[in-house]
Amino acid sequence: MSAAGAKRSKNGIKQQQTGRDLLLAAARQEFASRGYEGARVDTIAAVAGVNKQLVYHHFGNKEKLYAKVLELTYNGIRERERALNLGRRKPKAAMRRLIEMSFDYLAENRDFVFLLTDENLHKGKHLKQIVNLQRLNTPLLSTLDAILKRGAEEGLFRKNLDPLQVYISIAGLGFFYFNNVHTLSAIFGRNLSDAAEVTARRRHVVEMMMSALRP
Repeated sequence: MSAAGAKRSKNGIKQQQTGRDLLLAAARQEFASRGYEGARVDTIAAVAGVNKQLVYHHFGNKEKLYAKVLELTYNGIRERERALNLGRRKPKAAMRRLIEMSFDYLAENRDFVFLLTDENLHKGKHLKQIVNLQRLNTPLLSTLDAILKRGAEEGLFRKNLDPLQVYISIAGLGFFYFNNVHTLSAIFGRNLSDAAEVTARRRHVVEMMMSALRP
């Protein structure tokens, strides 16, 4: 192959990767807005600015595209958690940082909330298609378990805390808020989407969880 041919080949690969990334970004937006059932491949391709056939070329079909979006969504929050280096922090600092980051991620990625709500309506059907999904999430529980045990040994946390239950509580306190922010605002007559309200909720969640861990 000539040097010019190699250059064209590399450019072709680069263009395909770019098209794939654009499709994934557009798909995340469409699925979060309309849910799996309401999302249309035509709309995803149009928003991405690519030919619809690229969807089938890269992902096979709409269902596999949706599963890939869910996988990348979970990868995003797991990457943020790994970047915290929780295992190197002291127990209380590690827990506080995990709680803060978990809340912040939901605040910054409202589409994450919508995607998970929709997937729960499908009983996790598409998540079950993701290879190594449990392997992706297991390291977090192992790290959290080690932090809780160290904290218990130092007299900072209660003993025998289940890391899965603790994580579900952390995630749930933020998820419920953002998943129901509009109905809660209407019911109680306060704009809970306001930055000051979100900050107050964040502070409350952190302090509530840290208090729950104490002996």
